[in-house]
Amino acid sequence: MDPEQTHEKRGLSPDDPDRYWMEHALALAAHGESLDEVPVGAVVVLDDAVAGEGWNQPIGKHDPTAHAEIIALRAAGARLGNYRLPGATLYVTLEPCLMCVGAIIHARVARLVYGATDPKGGAVCSLCRGFDLPGLNHRVEVAGGIMADACGEALRRFFRARRG
Repeated sequence: MDPEQTHEKRGLSPDDPDRYWMEHALALAAHGESLDEVPVGAVVVLDDAVAGEGWNQPIGKHDPTAHAEIIALRAAGARLGNYRLPGATLYVTLEPCLMCVGAIIHARVARLVYGATDPKGGAVCSLCRGFDLPGLNHRVEVAGGIMADACGEALRRFFRARRG
């Protein structure tokens, strides 16, 4: 996806970078939803540019690890030629699970920004506090609740439609 096109269509500017990039993550989530995936989108930003992006793909890829965050981190690593992403910010529409928290730590992401909390599987503040586990050698700055209403509504709408 072309992030500039997405932002121009929505009338956004980079004056509020968290909102700007969360809107991009929401567009990625909508793309995933169009492919019958749970609408979660993620974008890795480094130096004010997209380093990698993704949407949930476990159904289509038949891969339980194909969460939006993992897809975005893999794309950023491939693009930058490094599995470490120091200085990067990961924007994701839903609070990451424990697997994704682990990947964020291993990638040395500097900052995580997420939208809606996930009471059933979130490992930042809901189900557990994965970043606070003892012995971790990397700390991640976290900002949660960015555009939480819009992110949560995308998920609620998807699951309401699924239930009929």
